[in-house]
Amino acid sequence: MSVVRHGQVSDAPAVLELWANARSGHATTPDRAEDIERLLNDTPSALFVAESGDGEIVGVLIAGWDGWRGNMYRLAVHPDHRRHGIAQRLVDAGEEHLRRLGTRRVTALVGYDDAVAAAFWDAAGYPVDEEIGRRVRNL
Repeated sequence: MSVVRHGQVSDAPAVLELWANARSGHATTPDRAEDIERLLNDTPSALFVAESGDGEIVGVLIAGWDGWRGNMYRLAVHPDHRRHGIAQRLVDAGEEHLRRLGTRRVTALVGYDDAVAAAFWDAAGYPVDEEIGRRVRNL
């Protein structure tokens, strides 16, 4: 059974390793330790990790709030630990965190053609919003 907790700067190498092994092929932005460190320095409560009984980080989620809307993204679970409820526990923790901050609406960022992720988010109660699309520009 995994335990969900807030991430720490010392978790950055394990989070990067997990993302390297388990992130969606739709994620194109490079993962960097300095970005995790900046996230944790700016918003220490935004990173959630699931830790196995032996201390291995087996899941991760970012749950951010911009003062208006909550956003969940970068959800990943190690392939050897999938189908054990880890992703749902991470989402539950992210939702509770966002609820405490005052969020009333949460967006989950999911690759359009990622059928596995889409099935999970559908089951978690996050249907596709056909009215609003996301537009992105890399800086």
